[in-house]
Amino acid sequence: MELNVINRELHVENIEIIGIASSSLFIIGDAESIQQASTFDTPAESLIIGPFVPFVPRG
Repeated sequence: MELNVINRELHVENIEIIGIASSSLFIIGDAESIQQASTFDTPAESLIIGPFVPFVPRG
């Protein structure tokens, strides 16, 4: 995948994050490159695969 971005003026006044995922990335500003890496150090037999916890936004 190739993503070309033309940077213009940016002004961020307020950010509110109410939830994240296990593979989230949040950047404000410039990044020359972004690399993804993943490790799994828990033994496979301890992994429990089940329904996700429902995300309920705060209101």
